[in-house]
Amino acid sequence: MTAAVTCLVVAKAPRPGLVKTRLGRRIGMAAAAELAAAALLDTLDACMAAVGADRCSVALDGDLSEAVRRDEIADRLRGWTVFPQRGDALGERLAHAHADAPQQPRVQIGMDTPQVTPELLRTVAGGLVEHDVDLAPAVDGGWWALAVRRASYAAALADVPMSTATTGDDTRAALLGRGLTVATGQVLPDVDTAEDAASVAKEAPWTRFATAWFALPEGSL
Repeated sequence: MTAAVTCLVVAKAPRPGLVKTRLGRRIGMAAAAELAAAALLDTLDACMAAVGADRCSVALDGDLSEAVRRDEIADRLRGWTVFPQRGDALGERLAHAHADAPQQPRVQIGMDTPQVTPELLRTVAGGLVEHDVDLAPAVDGGWWALAVRRASYAAALADVPMSTATTGDDTRAALLGRGLTVATGQVLPDVDTAEDAASVAKEAPWTRFATAWFALPEGSL
């Protein structure tokens, strides 16, 4: 990855009942928020290790002062550019986040892949050497990372339905429809369900996410 590439995290403040609600229906909303906070911290660390805090931005939805592990998150965000999300549907908010972030080219990631490493982020960014965009698919049919040479390319996301089994294909079609060249990044699972969480925690035992998952009482799983 060239020194010019930056990272953009699109995230929610991890507040009980407002993050990981599908998982929360299984393990409780408080526990789900703890896992979301751990996943966000893991993601922030990977981005900082990949490019440095001064080349990282986060588009944040919600009030961090009400978040689980808010002090740790605030500490990790020192040196970052932090700005609020805007827009309604997720695709629209993603497009606006790219427009509002101060630096490009960039790799954009959410907070659903706590197993991400600096090396994985650099690999996705490497797709920009020969392509306009690198789209890294998720196992469930979505995508977990998007690298773009220019922020304007992400405008294609605004009308793409997110969180569906065809989001990845629909995103690729929208990008190609704008005449962009699109590389395919490495496939990763993201965390939506308890089964996802257990698998990712086992795969990445060094993460805060895994520590939080294995600390849950057995009766809650």
